[in-house]
Amino acid sequence: MSALPKQDHLSVSPERIGRIIDVLSMISVGEFSPERTTIPIHEMDELAALEETLNVFVRELATTRKDHEEALNRLATSHRELEEKLSTIDRQREAIRDLSTPIIELWEDILTLPIVGVVDTQRSVEMTERLLHRIVQVKARCVIIDITGVEVVDTMTANHFIKMVNAARLLGAYCVVTGISPLIAQTLVQIGVDLREVKTLSSLKEGLRDCFLHLRKGSTGASGTQR
Repeated sequence: MSALPKQDHLSVSPERIGRIIDVLSMISVGEFSPERTTIPIHEMDELAALEETLNVFVRELATTRKDHEEALNRLATSHRELEEKLSTIDRQREAIRDLSTPIIELWEDILTLPIVGVVDTQRSVEMTERLLHRIVQVKARCVIIDITGVEVVDTMTANHFIKMVNAARLLGAYCVVTGISPLIAQTLVQIGVDLREVKTLSSLKEGLRDCFLHLRKGSTGASGTQR
């Protein structure tokens, strides 16, 4: 019987095996870097190929992680910039809203709301909310709603004004609508809008005079009551 051929066995030091195991352990928990986990290769044998493969793998992982972190940083920066832009847009929108619905303290106890442009449902709600808030804030006793800058008034727009006046009255404010042009007056008559419950005057000047008269009457009445 012929003898079996003698096999060559790879002699590997326990230290090299330990280094490979350490590198694999560090990779598994994400604590790796080319500086810390690179395996020094001193012997060019069969195990050196595995050691070099692990070194390449660590370098690629480190590069991928760096790219990922940079991408996250760029995303975070973009998110902050977007939030700042949205905040700026909100401030600009609020500023535009204030400009489109200016509520002016024309005189002591007298507020005026000059309206310009088209009045739709959304804008009417916003104007009414702001007007009521300002009435309470300054304890206004008179409100002049001036529509000189409104070119077109339909049934819906007229109803918005009536609701606005009624809401202000519920807070105890005396309300006057001014600036109704002949064309708007004719239109309101044609479409059958009833403004008999709303005090209307031709101009802001007339409205201010009427408010002065109302306040004077109120002061006289209060003096008479005290007597």
